[in-house]
Amino acid sequence: MAEAGPSNAVVAAAEPEVDLSIHPSGIVPQLQNVVATVNLECKLDLKNIALHARNAEYNPKRFAAVIMRIREPKSTALIFHSGKMVCTGTKSEQEARIASRKYAKILQKLQYSVSFKEFKIQNMVGSCDVKFPIRLEGLASTHAVFCSYEPELFPGLIYRMADPKIVLLIFVSGKVVLTGAKKREDIYRAFENIYPVLQTFRKGGEFCV
Repeated sequence: MAEAGPSNAVVAAAEPEVDLSIHPSGIVPQLQNVVATVNLECKLDLKNIALHARNAEYNPKRFAAVIMRIREPKSTALIFHSGKMVCTGTKSEQEARIASRKYAKILQKLQYSVSFKEFKIQNMVGSCDVKFPIRLEGLASTHAVFCSYEPELFPGLIYRMADPKIVLLIFVSGKVVLTGAKKREDIYRAFENIYPVLQTFRKGGEFCV
């Protein structure tokens, strides 16, 4: 009996209740990647940084930035001579900010007088699974204005939503990837917009057109 409580708590933690006022479909897209930019307002010697910082690489013939990685939050930074920095690979806005500050701190320790200005989320990628197969050909022909579907080039259908301005990659398996958002609410809204449409093109379901 003693073990029942903790294990139930674990289940509750793993499956938080979905707020149906925000997610009427009952499906919450999960953020997979957040890309943020920061202005450190300081010229940087990239060769010097690559020599003295851990987990940093610099190959100017291939790319004009130092590539630096940290494990917590797991992320990658592209650090440019101008003092501009791009942080990618985190799973939330908060993680993106924490990681960016950590990179700035590493540069401070290397005696650069960096600031932390103009932090901005540039792109978010989310994904989810509607748990039913989708007839992509039907979707592509009915929503031709928004869709691009060339299965011989790419297996997913590309759906360019106008409002919110989000690009969705929709796969026959029911997997959906959403990209181009600057805030997570746009990912949630785009998915709720597309969900009834996907139900209409459900393979073998009652919604088939």
